[in-house]
Amino acid sequence: MQHTLRLCDLAPGQRGVVRTLETTGPMRRRLLDIGLVEDTAVECLGRSPGGDPAAYLIRGAVIAIRREDSAGVVLRED
Repeated sequence: MQHTLRLCDLAPGQRGVVRTLETTGPMRRRLLDIGLVEDTAVECLGRSPGGDPAAYLIRGAVIAIRREDSAGVVLRED
């Protein structure tokens, strides 16, 4: 059984590539709008002191995403 890697699982400095989005509704639209489409490279840059949200480098922009929202982004390892 293969482990499913999600955006929220990335540790600071770790990278992945978007495989699919499992979110629906307005949050799906927001994630697509910021560039989280299939085959997009993503890097976790760090987490806030409380652990949520985390900062990700997506298509040259640094975006903070909450854990509950990033859990719907399925990745493959880079």
